[in-house]
Amino acid sequence: MQKLISRLVFFISGWKLKLPVPEGVQRCVIIASPHTSNWDLLYARAAFYLMDIPLRFTIKDQMMRFPYGPIIRSMGGIGIDRSPRKPGEERLSMTEAMADLFKKHQRLAVMVTPEGSRSLRTEWKTGFYYVAKMADVPIALGYLDYAKKEAGVGMMVHPSDDIEGDLRKIMAFYRNIGPKHPKKFSVDMRYV
Repeated sequence: MQKLISRLVFFISGWKLKLPVPEGVQRCVIIASPHTSNWDLLYARAAFYLMDIPLRFTIKDQMMRFPYGPIIRSMGGIGIDRSPRKPGEERLSMTEAMADLFKKHQRLAVMVTPEGSRSLRTEWKTGFYYVAKMADVPIALGYLDYAKKEAGVGMMVHPSDDIEGDLRKIMAFYRNIGPKHPKKFSVDMRYV
């Protein structure tokens, strides 16, 4: 049913998918960028259904309880439990808790919007990079190009020990993607 609705959304709006989907996208951290509009979620969600990507997004574990839990789970939500691994230890960071999800799930693509907002940001949050490195999974560059009405996954970046070099590759890819609201989008200017 979700694929049927997604096909309908793409057909009515004139969007297309960029295929094929790169290998490794079944287990990765996936960037969803540019993120300048509430419409991004609709098109991104539809695209990931059509590409058979097991897309999930993180949310506080407390939100997964009744009555919201079943609705959030059906949309791809996955609870984050940041409680200590052992008694007496400190609470987990968000990065550690997200990386732990890959220990529990073999088929998992966690979506992150590194801009952190639909407003203009010239510096991205880099937690996605550290989650991927800690979990030993690649970073998939998911995109919505409103200029071309095209959705897809560009390339896969495997985190190395050269974070600056890796982030420069990521920014170079996103520099040519057309957001819905161009005045609200910037790549991370530290890596241009």
